[in-house]
Amino acid sequence: MTRTYSFLSKASTRGLAGNGAGRKTGMVVLGAVGLAMAGCADQSGTGTLPAPQEPKAATSHKIGVLLPLTGPNAALGHELLAGAQLALAESGAATAQGPSQAQAQAQGRSGALQMDVHDTAAAGGASAAVTAAVEAGDGIILGPLTAVDTAAAAPAAQSASLPVLAFTSDVNQARDGVWVMGITPEDQVERLVATARKEGRQHFAAFLPDNPLGHALGNGLLASCRDQGLTTPTIVYHTGSAASITQMMRELSAYDTRKADAQPDGSAPAQTADTTAPDKTLPSDLAAALNGGSGSASPSTDGTAQPAAPKLAPPPFDALLLGDTGLGLKNVIGALADSQVSSSSVRIMGPGLWAAFASKLGALKGAWYAAPDPSSRQSFVTRFMARNHHMPRPLADLSYDAATVATTVARTTSRGYPVSALTRQEGFAGVDGQFTLLPDGRTRRALGVFEVLGNGGGAKLLVPATTKTSVSG
Repeated sequence: MTRTYSFLSKASTRGLAGNGAGRKTGMVVLGAVGLAMAGCADQSGTGTLPAPQEPKAATSHKIGVLLPLTGPNAALGHELLAGAQLALAESGAATAQGPSQAQAQAQGRSGALQMDVHDTAAAGGASAAVTAAVEAGDGIILGPLTAVDTAAAAPAAQSASLPVLAFTSDVNQARDGVWVMGITPEDQVERLVATARKEGRQHFAAFLPDNPLGHALGNGLLASCRDQGLTTPTIVYHTGSAASITQMMRELSAYDTRKADAQPDGSAPAQTADTTAPDKTLPSDLAAALNGGSGSASPSTDGTAQPAAPKLAPPPFDALLLGDTGLGLKNVIGALADSQVSSSSVRIMGPGLWAAFASKLGALKGAWYAAPDPSSRQSFVTRFMARNHHMPRPLADLSYDAATVATTVARTTSRGYPVSALTRQEGFAGVDGQFTLLPDGRTRRALGVFEVLGNGGGAKLLVPATTKTSVSG
């Protein structure tokens, strides 16, 4: 089973219709509830005022949900709402008395835990929605959906000490009290670099699209190489035509230098014996045939001999991170062949997006990508379909996970959702495996490393999913 991973960022929401209200500047609400300050001046006669008190943590277990429930993205919003409702229903919070399940869902409740739902597509956008959640006394926020809405909602939530579990994958939104629930490109790269390093790879480079996903992957590679004690990688961001991509790949791979260094007979400078060179004791035509024509002249259409393309030495890196899909990836694959960058000397790596079409990546046989183990999701899909009568979209995983965090913490604490409970060391059991909320707002998810098989065979799980790397605990 394959799946797609969304990268929802400020500049990467083409798959989602715009929320005009949420994108206007100057709409950040700094909090509808004023902080309780010391009401009296210092009576000692010094004339100094006491320091302002820290905001009190929310004490309610009521779960606020911020999603687009009207407008162009309503279908996606309701899908995520269904994922959260499933988690609450399975938590044992449902009550045998009171309104029917349908009535309870319509009222945003699930038994003892009340779900308070707010529409980020309504007037005022995400800012107004989070203000309403604060005023309603919610203890935690699930959502919003995008990075833009998260940025708009975060200030008011932070002012009220209201934890936010946002559904974006933009790690730039991670901060104190605001967790990014999506599978981030940075986490994928960290997993790949740690695995490649164990394989003995030391020199990393990246050839990435000049877009938000590409830059997120590039930033992840810089951070991962720094954290794992590797040399700073060379990163190229490409745009333009296939010809431009080919030229930029030649520059990254030092093609001209490698070509100039090639031996006159068309072979790479040999540091060890070349077992593929033609046997000098055989006739030249027989030696060429036995070696597939390698290192020999080949006939042209008019029958005259043409020199074979020189075999070049490996490029100045042994691991290369790519980030393209679709036509862009096709052009990059062509550029790799042109520059003689192959899996025989370079470990090709890519984003988890490749999982959706791994069977079509025959030209990248042996390439890696990091993603959750799809077998972990099968049980969730079955349960979701039984309740909602359709296959869940991938983003429903995130809302289910966020609601699982809320219900788990609510069962173990008497008041609110303290940071110490949210960031507990053992983490939480999610749709795609174990995950942990980190104090800095990131989410560490269990990611496996997959290898492309080629010949339409999809990919195999090479390294089992885990939340640990060589530099993370």
